[in-house]
Parts: sequence; C-alpha cells; structure tokens
Amino acid sequence: MTDWTTHTARARAWFESLRDRICAEFEAIEREAGSDARFTYRPWNREHEGEPVENGGGGVQGLMKGQVFEKVGVNVSTVHGAFSPEFARTINGADPENPTFTATGISLVAHMANPHVPAVHMNTRFLTTRKAWFGGGGDLNPPLPYEEDTADFHARFQAACDAHDPAYHPRFKAWADDYFFIPHRKVHRGVGGIFYDHLECDSDAAFEANFALTRDVGEAFLDVYPRLVRRRMGQAFTAQDEQQMLEWRGRYAEFNLVYDRGTLFGLKTGGNIDAILMSLPPRAVWS
Repeated sequence: MTDWTTHTARARAWFESLRDRICAEFEAIEREAGSDARFTYRPWNREHEGEPVENGGGGVQGLMKGQVFEKVGVNVSTVHGAFSPEFARTINGADPENPTFTATGISLVAHMANPHVPAVHMNTRFLTTRKAWFGGGGDLNPPLPYEEDTADFHARFQAACDAHDPAYHPRFKAWADDYFFIPHRKVHRGVGGIFYDHLECDSDAAFEANFALTRDVGEAFLDVYPRLVRRRMGQAFTAQDEQQMLEWRGRYAEFNLVYDRGTLFGLKTGGNIDAILMSLPPRAVWS
C-alpha cells in the first residue's frame, strides 16, 4: 500500500467523534457536581520555525477547567509534511531520503481537583511514512491509589485487548510498565495501563484489524474512566492529601518534559505548543 489518504481520513473522523463523546461525558460530570464548566476549543495550524506550513494540517485544542476536572485537555490533530533529516532517522519507516509523513490522533490528559480521583492519560494515533501503523494506550495516575480502581481500569482494557488477541494485554501492559517509568526517580509514573506502537498496516486487512483494536481502546477508556471519577469525586480530602497530589504532579511533569515521545514528536513536527504542553498540571510542587 502506498496511498493511505482514505485510511487517514477514516481514522481522523473516529478520533474526532471520540473527542466529542469524551468531552460531553466530562461536561456531564461537571454538571453533576453543580459546575457549569465547559470545554473551550481553539483550532491551530501546523507551523515550522514560527511560520505557517502550507497544507500542513493542524488540529483543535480542547480545554476545560472545572470543579471536578481542575484541568483536562482533549486534543485532536491531523498533520502532514516532512521530518527533518535528523528526526526522520528516529521514526518508523522514515529516512532522510523519504521523510514525508502524516499523523492523526487524539490525546487526552486529565488532572483532577480531588486527590482521591486518579489523573489519567489516553492517546491513540495513526501514522504513515513509507509504512503505516497505529499506536496508543492509556494509563492511570492516582496520587492516592485504590486497588479497586486500578483493578477495574486494567480489567476494562484487558477486555478490549482480549477481544482481538489474548496475547495483546500482557504484552501491552508490560510495555506500559516499561514506558511509563521515571528512570531518575526509579519509580513508575502511575499504576500503569496499556501502551502499544508500530501495529503495522501492510494491507487493508491489517488496517481494519488494528483500527478495530484502536477503536475498542477508545471505547474502553470512555466506559471505565468516568466510572472511576464518579466513584471518588465526592470524597473528602485533607491538606496532606492535596500536598501528596501536588508532589506527584511534579513527577508527572518531569516525565512528560524529559521522556515522553509524544511531547518530542509534537515539538519536532511544528505542533501547537499550548496543545502539546496541555499535559502539564495546573499546579505542582517540588519538595
């Protein structure tokens, strides 16, 4: 396969529809808490060294700051162009002689006002170079972990993976444990989840299979995470609980600024800086 235009359009439409349903659900949770907070949306176009890239695509940054969600970003983007020769060497299927790419995806990070409610990250994407592949996953990041929440989160993603291949979940869970680790702290960023990349699409059949898995990952997130939020958002918390949350957020910021591949990819491909850095918490401390 050499022309993935139609496939990219289908993936883009799915990511945008998932964004709409997630944002509606998060706004419904705010309504339940007596808040009128809503998402604001800001479109952006791809740039290179501060200058617009003609036909380079772009995206929409969605951001809400509410009573339950202290800060949540849900971004979608579809960009295309060429990598720098140096960066192309690090990307699957790209090289200095053929550095063109397309990338479409959804990226979400939620930092919660109540320390008992776990923060969360979810991202799924479809990329093409000389190759085409899906990647993504989700991971739970509780300042105050609950075994019940962790078990429910993992079980829901396992069900999504098992529907496609029983080998997927143990592989993707281990991949998440390895990826979401802060080497200089020697701790994991949270309680894990799943992470996958380079699910290659060398045929229409492979695309359909990997696209179906990626859709089910999105559905799993939309099913399980709002349930966890509603379970914990009314719990009382202490100043000590909040302090623990703020210290944990500092470690979260360290990971995203130092190790996260998505942050690097966005900055290297002319993405919107505010959208890329929406993963950073609104407040954090370093003791």
